[in-house]
Amino acid sequence: MNKTIMQFFEWNLPPDGGHWNFLKDQSKALSEAGINTLWLPPAYKGAGGSKDVGYAVYDLYDLGEFDQKGSVRTKYGTKDEYINAITEAQKNDIQILADIVLNHKGGADNTEWVKVAKVDPKDRNNKISNEYDIKAWTKFNFSGRNNKYSDFKWGFENFDGVDWDENKKESAIFEFTGIGKSWDEGVDDENGNYDYLMLTNIDVSSPVVYDELLRWSLWYINIANLDGFRFDAVKHISFEFITKLINDIRDITNKELFTVGEYWHTDLNVLKKYVEDTNHTLNVFDVPLHYNFVRAKNEKESYDLRGLMSNTLISCYPENSVTFVDNHDTQPGQSLESWVDNSFKLQAYTFILTRQEGIPCVFFGDYYGLPNNDIAPLKDQLGELLKARRDFAYGTQHDYFDEAHIVGWTRENGLAALISNANDGGLKKMFVGENLSGKTFVDITGNVSGEIQIGQDGNGDFKVNGNSYSVWCII
Repeated sequence: MNKTIMQFFEWNLPPDGGHWNFLKDQSKALSEAGINTLWLPPAYKGAGGSKDVGYAVYDLYDLGEFDQKGSVRTKYGTKDEYINAITEAQKNDIQILADIVLNHKGGADNTEWVKVAKVDPKDRNNKISNEYDIKAWTKFNFSGRNNKYSDFKWGFENFDGVDWDENKKESAIFEFTGIGKSWDEGVDDENGNYDYLMLTNIDVSSPVVYDELLRWSLWYINIANLDGFRFDAVKHISFEFITKLINDIRDITNKELFTVGEYWHTDLNVLKKYVEDTNHTLNVFDVPLHYNFVRAKNEKESYDLRGLMSNTLISCYPENSVTFVDNHDTQPGQSLESWVDNSFKLQAYTFILTRQEGIPCVFFGDYYGLPNNDIAPLKDQLGELLKARRDFAYGTQHDYFDEAHIVGWTRENGLAALISNANDGGLKKMFVGENLSGKTFVDITGNVSGEIQIGQDGNGDFKVNGNSYSVWCII
């Protein structure tokens, strides 16, 4: 079966604690639609309590169970609701990926005096002050949890940088300078060393930290019966740490565990090197492909569709590429806003859902809509494409990237797809296999009416309208 992921959240979900119950209610329908893997949002308590999206991690062991940060539940619900929703999804043959943030923590309980030096934000290897003491928010006691599941307490020795001095009320990037302290290696070299991203930066080079995060990962997999992880912000975390952690978890649990890392970079060479440095241990989101879709949307008929695969991860490591059109960071109003609007949205989804390269991820905000931005759901249209993927997107692929404004491909299990980005549509003769000669195809999207008969040579004349998409499937 083709793996098909849905990112089951968007940034502006209402903080009403109802999301896990919504997941439970939707599981059967999503499974029937062809979704077999769900990437869920960070499920543990964030610094913002019941309003926190989850990326400002406070307590990894609090899945909505303890009265901390002003609430028991998280933005999405309680721990019991979370576990029940996962159980229901898995009953419906859906695997669960948990979003985990191992780069930083936020919402510390107390401050400590720590020796630091300020660094240049544009070159974190360049110290711009002498060593001095600041009051840093680095003490995490989790008193509301009272040592349940773990008695580990985080302190300054487990971190290597912060961005706030409580003593002087000053914001800057402060690197810890105590014995053995420095930024971690094996991270992106943007800004000299991009270990530090935000809040209180975890020192993953510490053996004590490694052991605790491994313990927590095993606990989390066991208590929630997880099938894999989505790793946040891996460009800011040592690739050696990530590789060792995943391999150790797989060895101990004897589970395959699907893993995907968010390495936000447009340069294919950087992503390619990361896949190689981690020895193909985890998959990576194909960010360059997303930006090809953005360019196609922006440039309209000036964009040459034959370039859609240029400089993408699917062009070199398709087996390690997770493809997407948009996500919670690219949606309107977010930090990496680069929204693919409806002028090219469904052409892009046709591309990722019906081709053989990559593992596609459908965005919650595309499927269910984005009410905050008055963006309507595409559930019906995506449902048609998901059905095409589930039932027909198998077999040898033949590409027809021979025109600038209409490209197509076929799969020999009975599918022929076309996308266009100019006002004029057109026909394309494409091969679907001699074994399908005499068979009838219809456009499952409904964009083009009528039927197409496959010739004795296995070819058919498939049509697409202007600025549109069609997916022809065998009746």
